[in-house]
Amino acid sequence: MKFLHTSDWHLGRSFHRVNLLAAQAAFIDHLVGAAREHEVDAVLVAGDVYDRAVPPLPAVELYDQALHRLADLGVPTVMISGNHDSARRLGVGAGLIGRAGIHLRTDPAGCADPVVLADVHGEVALYGLPYLEPALVKDEFGAGKVSHEAVLGAAMDRIRADLDGRAPGTRSVVLAHAFVTGGQASDSERDITVGGVEAVPAAVFDGVDYAALGHLHGCQTINERVRYSGSPLAYSFSEADHRKSMWLIELGAVGEIVRAERLDTPVPRRLARLRGRLDALLEDPAHTPYEDCWVEVTLTDPVRPEDPMAKLAVRFPHTLALGFDPEGREEDGGTSYAQRLKGRSDQEIAEDFVSHVRGGGFADEAERAVLQGAFDEVRADDSRQETHR
Repeated sequence: MKFLHTSDWHLGRSFHRVNLLAAQAAFIDHLVGAAREHEVDAVLVAGDVYDRAVPPLPAVELYDQALHRLADLGVPTVMISGNHDSARRLGVGAGLIGRAGIHLRTDPAGCADPVVLADVHGEVALYGLPYLEPALVKDEFGAGKVSHEAVLGAAMDRIRADLDGRAPGTRSVVLAHAFVTGGQASDSERDITVGGVEAVPAAVFDGVDYAALGHLHGCQTINERVRYSGSPLAYSFSEADHRKSMWLIELGAVGEIVRAERLDTPVPRRLARLRGRLDALLEDPAHTPYEDCWVEVTLTDPVRPEDPMAKLAVRFPHTLALGFDPEGREEDGGTSYAQRLKGRSDQEIAEDFVSHVRGGGFADEAERAVLQGAFDEVRADDSRQETHR
């Protein structure tokens, strides 16, 4: 049985103010064409269909077109909600839409109710496990604590229990939206840290034949049976070196991975990250291949040049981001506010603030726990607000 595994469409997202709707539409064309060409048995969409809980109307229209086109192909689609989606909104009409072969799984309580497909070797149960906000679903799953590992583990226990009650030899696939240990993040994923921990071990998915993951934007293999498809488009310059693709997965007669092939997705424009003095960037022939790219530039001139963006645009008309890192500044001990924050979590920034206002010393264990609890509650409250808007 063959599947196309994709995720993190983020319909409605822009790239440094560049509207990506046409590029996202080109991806949908590619997805439908690949499903037809490879005669897949199902399309798996592992969350973050939209970029935000209340998406713009053009994004909703594109989503609607995608569902109609997949339904017209007669290819079953299993889709879960991610941490960017409003699960309630995405799941509206799920029962009716399911009759057309589009199976939306947005309610955590239904995670052990699979879509069951069959081929000559028997049945395959496809379980949709939507993004689980630990503080909101802990009681539903009877998890011992508020953590990603606890709620995912409890949900997977339900799935394994359902699978154990099915005919011997039933193969299984799980769609999930999570940060799994070993995965490589980029700058464009939203932080889902809870209690200071964001990653869950891959072993939480033991017992199923394939785990189709979403959330991380780089296509990657955690192990043979646990994979991220990554986003079909680049959503930050940190993804400049990504090869954007989908997984074509084929399960054999006893659930073995017979085939795992990456199918490249369309690239609207290449990304480039350039660094150096303005004159060198404008004159060096080595930069010629990047003239038609979307470009992020970091200038290292000791003194900020006059009107650098206009000058860069002459050679690099698609320059979208400009930063400054003057030569020798590190020796002077100076760094920009953005640089000091880069790569740091909200928790770390808050702890630094505590140290700053008290004039030295680090936050102690009790203070760190209070800060982390506050961040967890704010994120959980944001999820509650999105649910009830």
